[in-house]
Amino acid sequence: MSALADRPFDEPAATRLPIDHPGRGAIIAAHRAALDAGADGYADPATGYFVFTARFLAERGSCCESGCRHCPYVS
Repeated sequence: MSALADRPFDEPAATRLPIDHPGRGAIIAAHRAALDAGADGYADPATGYFVFTARFLAERGSCCESGCRHCPYVS
């Protein structure tokens, strides 16, 4: 099992979702809504692609090395 990063699930790593990303606000809102609903993921506001939540990824038990936006293992 991999060690989780020391941050809340609703705070993505800056290396995966930079602070200055133009869609950051909408992405954060969609991710929080999915977390609150207990959903495994959400539709990306810009592309419609399915994005896993940090909680779902944490429950997998380790990083899959796929560059997930909300990877809870990346510092």
